Amino acid sequence: MLSNRHQIFMEVAHQKSFSKASQALFISQPAVSTHIKGLEEQYKTKLFERKGLQIELTEAGQLLYNRLLTVRHIQQETEFDISVIHDQQQATGMLNLGASTTAALYILPKVMSAFHREYPLVDISLLNRNSEIVLQALLDKEINIGVTEEKGQLSNITYQPFLKDQIVAVCSRDNPLARKKNYPLKDILQMPVAIRERGSGTLEALKKGLQKSKIRLNDLKIKVRLGGTEALKNFLLESGCVGFLSTRSIAKELQHGELTILSFEGLRIERSFYFIQRKGETSDLNKRFIKMARSIYNY
Repeated sequence: MLSNRHQIFMEVAHQKSFSKASQALFISQPAVSTHIKGLEEQYKTKLFERKGLQIELTEAGQLLYNRLLTVRHIQQETEFDISVIHDQQQATGMLNLGASTTAALYILPKVMSAFHREYPLVDISLLNRNSEIVLQALLDKEINIGVTEEKGQLSNITYQPFLKDQIVAVCSRDNPLARKKNYPLKDILQMPVAIRERGSGTLEALKKGLQKSKIRLNDLKIKVRLGGTEALKNFLLESGCVGFLSTRSIAKELQHGELTILSFEGLRIERSFYFIQRKGETSDLNKRFIKMARSIYNY
């Protein structure tokens, strides 16, 4: 089990700040400093060093942090595995998820809600970031399951198929472009376009879809780049631009007639979502969540 002192060290390492760690842990900064000093005396080495106004882990500190991440994961995994033996409704544990925006906002909430009903004492956290950040969080052991678009090539990550998705071109119903629903593909080169930020899975799917038609992203008249699906969707509702979004993210807007899908001849953009885990992951908690997600979406 992780000691209180080790947990404080991990928070300081995560925040890269004694003051931020004290605020997150609701203890005084001098108390945080005392615990870190005690650990450094225990290990007979410096764990942090100052670099200007920031602090960084020393080589020994980084080693300790990595080991403690593993210990924390084993502790959480064991807590669930033991508690679920006796009573599923009383099973405890921590499920740390990470997902790209589309999955986090429009796919996983349904699964998380069902999982919470079945395991009400399991704490669930969800990191909502783009695919690149979610992958890095998994590598850094900040999350235990990720959901991202497309299958990567990293040998230390496992990829399990989850479900498929479609990206479509949309604009506001008040946009003059909405008067015509079908266009030749070449017409897209003359339209003002708003897109997601770099690192977005939606943007990567768009790039690959266009490449199949021998169109580069830079060939488009890109007027705006926006971070996040909701930001892009709300911008399109009020602008004269065309954007590309997942059909799962715009279901309500399509139903209410606020957004209109534009079809371009020969352009079809599909992608797959994958569950990603660190290689060798054996957590029964993770397996149960993935099984439930596949069951809900009939995959």
